[in-house]
Amino acid sequence: MRLSFFWSRSFLSQRWVLWTLFISNLLGTIYGYYWYGGQLKYTWEHDLKWQIIFVPDSPTASLFFTLAILFLICGHKKTQGPLYYVRVIIEALAVVTSVKYGVWACAIIFAGAYHGESLIWQDWMLVASHLAMAVEALLFVRLFRFGAVAIGVAAAWTWLNDILDYTYDIFPWLPAPLYEHVREVAVFTSVLTGLSAAAALAAWMYRERLERKMSL
Repeated sequence: MRLSFFWSRSFLSQRWVLWTLFISNLLGTIYGYYWYGGQLKYTWEHDLKWQIIFVPDSPTASLFFTLAILFLICGHKKTQGPLYYVRVIIEALAVVTSVKYGVWACAIIFAGAYHGESLIWQDWMLVASHLAMAVEALLFVRLFRFGAVAIGVAAAWTWLNDILDYTYDIFPWLPAPLYEHVREVAVFTSVLTGLSAAAALAAWMYRERLERKMSL
């Protein structure tokens, strides 16, 4: 058996794989919101209530991916009409935000370490889990049905999140040394959103090219 089989469409679409990813991502999402508990409480008590939606970035990305996997489990035929458009937007958000925050978290952890923050076992756990977010999202593009328009919507939402994060200081709490570099972090975050949308678009274009070849 070739190693490439494990990221093939036939393997990823197996129901036991989908259920495994659904459960693991659901548990990770719940833990992620728990991880943000202190910041969520602080935002609720000290900032405008509506801002709380934009605080938990990585768990919300994981939630989008969990819902996207649930749609796959339910099947394409059960998501027609208006629900289909909800589905493709969630799929696009799942890919763009999972790639963006998966890479972002790893970069911030290592940037903090570069500036003197000590790495602990939880940091390595976060690096592994967030890298997995980015990788699984790109792998599943071949099973998702979103298009370029949905990617544009997802990118716009993610950039809005960036703007609100660094306008109202509701960005994820950073390693202590990075608070002296918040402006640089904000620029990096915004650029990363664009790169994540570009990665989603490139993966979608690759999927479209493969499907056209298969139909010939």
